[in-house]
Amino acid sequence: MVHQFQRQQQLNCDIQTAWKFFSSANNLSEITPKDMNFLVRTQLSDAEIYEGMLIDYYVSPLLGIKLNWQTEITEVNFQKSFTDFQKKGPFKLWNHFHEFILNDRGVLMMDTVSYELPFGFLGEIAHSVMVKKKLEHIFDYRFKILEETFNKK
Repeated sequence: MVHQFQRQQQLNCDIQTAWKFFSSANNLSEITPKDMNFLVRTQLSDAEIYEGMLIDYYVSPLLGIKLNWQTEITEVNFQKSFTDFQKKGPFKLWNHFHEFILNDRGVLMMDTVSYELPFGFLGEIAHSVMVKKKLEHIFDYRFKILEETFNKK
């Protein structure tokens, strides 16, 4: 079963600042909880993302077990949106759409993740018992870090 997870956050900055931060895979480990042992393996310059870009990671989402994860940037709409799609990794499906909407306070950032777990019925049990909570934990942590980064008073 395909699930969808959505979050949004107001960023008090201009679109250039938001885009530069989020379109650099080098910032991913900064906004990922330390308990995930997230590591970007691909050597990347701070060049902006582009369609077809492949990014390899290590991640340990459960019991410290290290997994390989590879995403491909499948769509880029400069300073408006981009999509990363899991090519290899723990999910049967992972499609993460990042959207940036200008407003009078800066930029409203919206995340929409469509995902599906492997293993059919067992995957659905894992989703209800732990995966959904883990995703919430990851995005709660991300929210906190982004508040500290972009919304300091």
